[in-house]
Amino acid sequence: MLCSLDVVVVATALPALRAGFGASLSDLEWTINAYNLVFACLTLTGAALGDRFGRRRMYVVGLAVFTLASAFSALAGRPGELVAARIAQGAGAAVLLPLTLTLISDAFPAEKRGVAIGVWGGVTGLGVAAGPVLGGAVTEGLSWQWIFWLNVPTGLVMLPLAATKLRESRGPRHRLDVVGLLLAAVGLTGLAWAPVRAPAAGWGSAEVIGALVTGVAFVTAFLRWERSGARYPMLPLAHFRNRGFSTANAAGFLTFASLLGALFMITQLFQVGLGYSPLEAGVRILVWNAMPLLVAPVAGALADRYGTRPFMLAGLLLQAVGLGLLAWQVEPGVGYGRLVGPLIVAGVGISLVFPSVANAVTSSVPLGDAGVAAGVNNALRELGGVFGIAAAAIVFTAYGGYGSPQAFVDGCGAALWVTAGAAGLGAVAAAFAPARGGS
Repeated sequence: MLCSLDVVVVATALPALRAGFGASLSDLEWTINAYNLVFACLTLTGAALGDRFGRRRMYVVGLAVFTLASAFSALAGRPGELVAARIAQGAGAAVLLPLTLTLISDAFPAEKRGVAIGVWGGVTGLGVAAGPVLGGAVTEGLSWQWIFWLNVPTGLVMLPLAATKLRESRGPRHRLDVVGLLLAAVGLTGLAWAPVRAPAAGWGSAEVIGALVTGVAFVTAFLRWERSGARYPMLPLAHFRNRGFSTANAAGFLTFASLLGALFMITQLFQVGLGYSPLEAGVRILVWNAMPLLVAPVAGALADRYGTRPFMLAGLLLQAVGLGLLAWQVEPGVGYGRLVGPLIVAGVGISLVFPSVANAVTSSVPLGDAGVAAGVNNALRELGGVFGIAAAAIVFTAYGGYGSPQAFVDGCGAALWVTAGAAGLGAVAAAFAPARGGS
């Protein structure tokens, strides 16, 4: 919940950060993407560390790093300091989040795992739902720094509970694949760096092209190493021959590209484009972000009975339709009544996707590989979020800007169409998933 809450709360505070720091669009992107990029690049490492040193132990370590980095984020005095603290937060989350699914999968038998993961999706939804209102209230009533201070007491309470109440377990890989870790980290960093820097540097720049080439080269080297060179591979490539594993990860990547790209724009739309205060914006966005809290537990339970494909497919179609309708309605001075329906539709769609993707990924591999599977899924989700925000920012600057409400709305509407398209592509991937598990 803390990891999902953090992204949404920060997104709600973007206009306040822009005003307080005099931040540019690139600074705002990095405030979110520094976290997501490190999260994406290190989450496989987090899963591997859990397998090697103990999942409970590394969960506690990740929680401690996340909590400490939250305090440093609150103390930041310049955009660069905040981005550095967000990098540390992402490193903590990269250990913390994949191990939650591993610990859940270890604690529940297969026939009850869908319900448990549905509850996990609901708790994640609680963080997403609370984010806009909490972020708006804190930013407006206190200051943006308090969106990070809130994590500190929560983390301090959770640390002793996690250390004493969780059951310790380890995965089948008892030695770290150090070469694989380094190759994956550099490769994913290059692939994520390119779209983040492209709006400022240009897609044809040496920096962006160099990052893409480096990313592709190191990911290729990583795959070759895992296939033939690694004695204890961190990523069994045979899992990708499993249709359930591959399609669920593709759907997860595109879901988060759509979701975080839309979140980046919608939180600003209500404040910059439509003139609401942070709290007023948070309350109005609640109908979108509260849906996972209500729907995800039910979807997770039903996925055990009917399979995950119908829920992934329906969820992504609803997300695409909702965001498309929202893009169609966006114009200066648009009334909230015209936006609430599309927000609800998109929110229900997200609610169906969250637990079904997680369930499909973890149930398509042996239980001992659940940590690795969750790590792959989280890495691809966060990488999708980085690409989604970058794509939304590129289209926003091409069609609009911050010069006036009209310019902002023009750019925002175009960017939202891109996020709807990403969800539509995710639905295509979900359509190829197996009907009920299997390969």
